[in-house]
Amino acid sequence: MNTAGTIDRPTTRDPQLRHLQKQEPTMPSTFDIPARSQADANTSRQNRTREMQLMPESLARAHMHERLQEAESERRALRVASARRLQRRAERASLRARRALALAVMQ
Repeated sequence: MNTAGTIDRPTTRDPQLRHLQKQEPTMPSTFDIPARSQADANTSRQNRTREMQLMPESLARAHMHERLQEAESERRALRVASARRLQRRAERASLRARRALALAVMQ
């Protein structure tokens, strides 16, 4: 069988349907897509390089922030422990003073 045409666009011998033969392609051609210029590519590459160079700096900054938060938390915990220790000492002193007052009143 020697027929011209494709599966998508079979050839027709009907003169009324000959004008349907020419159809627009469904995919745009590569010339319709605007190509990126060399300057855009260089700018993109330069930004990417700058971001890559700044990554260790931002990592170090995040690490230092975390370490500062840990230190502050530890200082708060030490202050709370110290305050509790002082409170217990004050309560013991208060009890001693009460006992001494009670003994003085009874004699």
